[in-house]
Amino acid sequence: MQKNKTFQKYKPFPILDLPDRQWPSRQIEQHPIWCSVDLRDGNQALVQPMHPAKKMQLFERLVAMGFQEIEVGFPAASQDEFQFLRRLIEEQRIPDNVTIQVLVQAREPLIKRTFQALQGAERAIIHLYNSTSTLQRRVVFGKNRQEIIQIARHGVDWIEQYRAIAPGCQIRLQYSPESFTGTEIDFAEAISREVLTRWQKVTKDPMILNLPATVEMTTPNRYADRIEWFQRRFGESVILSVHTHNDRGSAVAATELALLAGADRVEGTLFGNGERTGNVDLVTLALNLHTQGVDPGLNVADMPEIVTDYETTTGMAVPPRHPYAGELVFTAFSGSHQDAIRKGLAAQNRDQQGIWEVPYLPLDPRDVGRHYESLIRINSQSGKGGATFILEQLGYTPPEALHGGIGRLVQEQTDALGRELDPVEIEACFRSVYQAEAPLRLGDFSLSSPSRWQKEGDRKEGDQKECGERNSASGNIQPQEEKRAGEACRVVARVIRAGEEIPVMGEGVGPVAAFVEGLKTVFALDFQVEGYHQHALGPGRQAEAVSYVRVRGVSGGGRFGIGIARDTTRSALEAVLAAVNRGLYPQARPPQAPPSGHQPSDSPS
Repeated sequence: MQKNKTFQKYKPFPILDLPDRQWPSRQIEQHPIWCSVDLRDGNQALVQPMHPAKKMQLFERLVAMGFQEIEVGFPAASQDEFQFLRRLIEEQRIPDNVTIQVLVQAREPLIKRTFQALQGAERAIIHLYNSTSTLQRRVVFGKNRQEIIQIARHGVDWIEQYRAIAPGCQIRLQYSPESFTGTEIDFAEAISREVLTRWQKVTKDPMILNLPATVEMTTPNRYADRIEWFQRRFGESVILSVHTHNDRGSAVAATELALLAGADRVEGTLFGNGERTGNVDLVTLALNLHTQGVDPGLNVADMPEIVTDYETTTGMAVPPRHPYAGELVFTAFSGSHQDAIRKGLAAQNRDQQGIWEVPYLPLDPRDVGRHYESLIRINSQSGKGGATFILEQLGYTPPEALHGGIGRLVQEQTDALGRELDPVEIEACFRSVYQAEAPLRLGDFSLSSPSRWQKEGDRKEGDQKECGERNSASGNIQPQEEKRAGEACRVVARVIRAGEEIPVMGEGVGPVAAFVEGLKTVFALDFQVEGYHQHALGPGRQAEAVSYVRVRGVSGGGRFGIGIARDTTRSALEAVLAAVNRGLYPQARPPQAPPSGHQPSDSPS
């Protein structure tokens, strides 16, 4: 196979000599000044640019998120852009804490038109730019360094000249040497200083010096070196701003390193929309700060609505794996991940310190308006932890010994269907197997205690004071069931098999033990109850009780069964029958007649 040598067409980016760089040892401790350029950079990159109503919808979303600087467009570029800015001003849509920014090239007619659009605005940032890169000077403009500097000088002069068209509008200048990453570092400094010097004759307010990676041409550390180099030379005389693109897929990293290097301000878009591979993603940047304990300065607590507004207005889709905002970013399919998340959430609920520490989840989904029910989704790659987590979210707390069986059951079902299961399907699958109601099903039953066996006969279901009293499930009811289990009891029941009612009577310490003795006698079974657990399936006095019973026969083959009913005793007895149905009943001999003189109650159960 012939080796591909096309890489030889490219040359490495030049290294800036900065041996005493400081940014690698710094830490970001506060959020930058945020400036959204969605309405300009993001809009111009769309196949179908936003119409005015959609631009207004997105503007209002940006305001709600807390952006205090918003680039609203290029008003001299088209009538639509001009009219949108006029509407913002005339309808007083710009909040007092928001400054609009407008983009303009260093060309006289465009600058004049921009100030006409700004009439009546209280304040604005004029974003002036001209391209400075070596490549564009040579192949696009055919101009030398001094001629490019002259373009920038004229731009500042025209801004000073035409600002009188918008009297009362407080102007701040932002200058961008466009294609900064492709510009020699000394020339980028020279043209920036020329603009700053000229603007300082107009006002002493700090100018914004924006250093864009118009094309991402190197690794993030090289970009950071250039930002630190500029910061040392300009210091506090400018607000140092960065605007990174994502050509190499490193815009977020490059911006974070630029902040370490001294940048004060960041321009970007929601979810990284923009030309080619897009701009830096401000949502990701903000939430990266959030997960480091730094106030991000933006309100991202309503992520589902932010995503909806973005997708509605731009026609773009947020990918399902997009950091923090994607549909699947808080979702685990892997069995080991699911188990770790389930255990981590349980530990988090016990932790009183308030520090978020859950495996595989660097961010609490609630911080961005997401919920736990979507954390774990079940497919053929899932394990016991995931299936158990889903059941726990539905109110079940299956014993640890049951988790493995649940995982295998659900995995078999996903394999058979060739797709994932939703929570409703998982619960149905769980109940259809463990709540086994065939071949034996519980009919009506009654309980009584020794002191009344000879006086009043058997009591009806629900009239259980002599064996303990508990008719509805509310909260964790296992302790009360254990109390009942310590009292002598007689159970008289009808067990239905293929339409035939078979009387069952047994005596024991508690209803479960008594019922087990009756089943063993009538069906000639030899088994023991190994485990019993019961809890409410939901809040309130009318909640159902769910019981888990594990039985084991003489020859092994332990099985779990579950019972679910409003009455806690019925729930427990149904769980016993379910376990018998699942593993022991095939061993049973034909039913034997119960002792004479004891018949189950006729009351409905």
